Amino acid sequence: MAAAEHDASADLLRAVKQARKEKRALRIRGGGSKDFLGRELNGDVLSAVSHHGITAYDPAELVVTVRAGTSIAALGAALAAHRQMLGFEPPEFGGRATVGGTVASGLSGPRRPYAGGARDFVLGLTCITGKAQLLRFGGQVIKNVAGYDLSRLMAGALGTLAVLCEVSLKVLPLPAAERGLVFSVTRDAALHMLAGWARKPLPLSGAAHHDGLLHVRLSGARSAVDAAAAALGGDEDDVSWWQQLREFELPFFTAGGAPLWRVSLPPAARPPLPGDSLVDWGGAQHWLRSEADAADIFTAAQNAGGHAVRFPLGEGGGGVYLSPLPPALLQLHKKLKNAFDPDGILNRGRLCAEF
Repeated sequence: MAAAEHDASADLLRAVKQARKEKRALRIRGGGSKDFLGRELNGDVLSAVSHHGITAYDPAELVVTVRAGTSIAALGAALAAHRQMLGFEPPEFGGRATVGGTVASGLSGPRRPYAGGARDFVLGLTCITGKAQLLRFGGQVIKNVAGYDLSRLMAGALGTLAVLCEVSLKVLPLPAAERGLVFSVTRDAALHMLAGWARKPLPLSGAAHHDGLLHVRLSGARSAVDAAAAALGGDEDDVSWWQQLREFELPFFTAGGAPLWRVSLPPAARPPLPGDSLVDWGGAQHWLRSEADAADIFTAAQNAGGHAVRFPLGEGGGGVYLSPLPPALLQLHKKLKNAFDPDGILNRGRLCAEF
């Protein structure tokens, strides 16, 4: 087990208590790598970056418990020393991403359709609500499901419900082998190929299409990877392409241009959206560069069975963020916010204009 480094939970709890007493908004911040996400950045900064360290790790149990201010890079290095990894492959954002921010944003990398998303790996957590209550949900073993759904609720909430203090995560073994393949095909042909491959027992761990090329990653036992590569064909591809995709370092992301959107859709959907697109997650996630009006993008995504999120990399936070919530779902969000943070002091306005 790695040594614990610094426990700042008492300081965080005091800060939330004082803010609630003064009815003062707090802006929860880890490494600041995802400040661009969300509608607004309101309130005094409550930094969780000093609350870091691995508090429990048993490689044989495939579970690690870590403080929220721990960087994803540091956690990944500790896991790699035991040939293990975070299965949802979160971006590290140059070493600035923290465990708390990663869970709060719910961001997952290219492996997500094949291994699961961030919320699927959260087994339990400790958090401080807007009522200044220190609560623990879930557990530290895979079979423990008590409070499991409340733990998962924090994934993607953007810190609007609670300050994350400690998170227990399921981990996976590193694959024994990985290979990249590339095919020169249109987007529609690529989606058709992927739909067929989804019905076969292939060791897929990534499938993305851009600019006339379908990139595929195979991960697993050496024999399974080699057999799948021989069956699929294609040309050899550098597997480092997938790290560039995960870290938003491909020219598609770095060259700038039209506003960037993340559109989540059923894999078989063909959204009528103008602009340059990079299709990831086997067709379920479309990165879109488009000058189209936000309302038109929201409508097109909804009509195709999904939703859209503005993803302003490097542009700062604020502005249009995500598709408007249906009235019934908005009411549910308001009830959850009221239960965890009735005074609205945590990341006020970050997720929804209404709270």
